[in-house]
Parts: sequence; structure tokens; C-alpha cells
Amino acid sequence: MGQELAETGRISTAHGEISYWDHAARGAEIGVPVLFVHGNSACKEMFDRQEVAPFAEGRRLIAVDLPGHGQSDNAIDPVATYAVDGFADAVLAVLKTLDIKRAVLVGWSLGGHIVLQMAAEWPGVCGVAIVGTPPLGADPDDFAAAFLPSEHMELTFKPEFSTSEAEAYAQEAVGVGLALKPWMVDAAKRADGRFRSQMLAAAMAGRGHDQKEVAATLAVPLAVMHGSEDPFISLAYLKKLSYRNLWRGKVQEFDGTGHAPFWEEDALFNALLAEFLKDVD
Repeated sequence: MGQELAETGRISTAHGEISYWDHAARGAEIGVPVLFVHGNSACKEMFDRQEVAPFAEGRRLIAVDLPGHGQSDNAIDPVATYAVDGFADAVLAVLKTLDIKRAVLVGWSLGGHIVLQMAAEWPGVCGVAIVGTPPLGADPDDFAAAFLPSEHMELTFKPEFSTSEAEAYAQEAVGVGLALKPWMVDAAKRADGRFRSQMLAAAMAGRGHDQKEVAATLAVPLAVMHGSEDPFISLAYLKKLSYRNLWRGKVQEFDGTGHAPFWEEDALFNALLAEFLKDVD
């Protein structure tokens, strides 16, 4: 993993202790910091390939383990924490403790929903990039329209994973045909199973901001990135949404990649993210 360049630590929050890595800028610092938020049953190491990207030179990068994931604690109060708004509150507490007053937010899958929630609440947001994330609104039909009927979609909200289920979920999330790292499977197995079922209950209860409204009104640039072979997310849904400030005026597609283009095609993804950061700075 690429954490040799980053310092790791833990921060106490109302949601439990949060583990993070912090890649401090090497040399003269340029641009605003970048925060990365991982997806369902994953961990901060998913962004190791961004930590060693050319754009990391001279820029501070931070990645967190969400509550109930990776090396972070399980939630003190699962009902309060295991929802998009609870996760966002936990990550904002990390930024506050690290004295990060401005940042670009990058979220993958569930992490994309979380950074949209954060962007609606935090005045320090300078830009938002979402990867494999369909902004959802109050319309109950959004879920069916946004998500594809994937073979392993039912695992998204399953309370517990067997080893084979953890392997299957990690494989489809990272990319079919790619070699899995052992820690990817470990992360899927480690995730607090209560979060998956509670997250669904919170979504059905309408907790959190209307993400379609956030996308339609967000004043800062919003980059929407999508792997053309994503097994979970509908490209047609992403393209039909209204955006106030969609970066480059269209959804950015990675041909032939799945749900995690930042891992599967990291060089292409990193080059595109570098361009977004230049436009946001």
C-alpha cells in the first residue's frame, strides 16, 4: 500500500474514533487540500493510488475510514451514525480537528452520497467529485432508476457477509477480472454489518439532504465520474439529472471500466482529477 508517504492517526468524534491517513504536501504547498471518502464496506486504502499520483506533489490529501469500517471504531450510536447525514457529520468532525477550512471533496459510491451531504452543509467546500454515485432525491422511484439490477446488489444492505460474499462484493466493487488485494476482502468482512441495514432504514426514512437538489443548486464545480461498465449505477440516470455547475458540462466517462475507475484505471483517473483540481484551485 502507498501509506509510506502519509501519516496515520485516529481522531475522537461523537461517532467514535475515526482512523485516517494524511498525506502532507511535500515541498511548497499548492492548491486546496483534497478529502477522499470510500464506499460501502471498503476502507481508506482504496485511495492509495491517488496518494502517489503526480497531483499529490505539493498538495495535502486526506482519506478516512468511515465509522464501522477499516480501522475506525464501530458507531457508538448506530442509528445516529449509520446514515448519510451521520457519516457526513463524522467526516466533518475530522476536518474540524485537522483544522481544514477549505477542501475539495472526492467521494466514491456511498462516499459520493456522503460528500454531497457535506457540500450542502459545509462552507469550506471548493469543489466536489463523485465517482460511481447517483444523486438521489425524495422520489421513491429514484432508487430503481439510479441502480442497475446487479448480481450482488442485494449484498449492499445485507447485515452480515460470509467470506465468499465478502469476496464477491469486493470483486464487483473493484472491478471484475482485477486481482483483489487481501485487505479489500478483509475490509468487506470487517465492516460493521449493522451499518448496511441501518443505512437502508435511514434512507427509507428520508434522512439527509435531497441529493438531486444539491446537484441542481451546488455553486461550486461538481465533477460526475462514471465507469462505462459500472455494474451498479445507471449512466442514463446520471445524464438526465439537472446540474447547476457540472464540470465540463457532461458526465465524465471511463470507457471499459467498472465501479472504481480510480483503482482500475488510476493513471487516467488521476490525470482527469488533476485537471479538475486545477480548475477548482
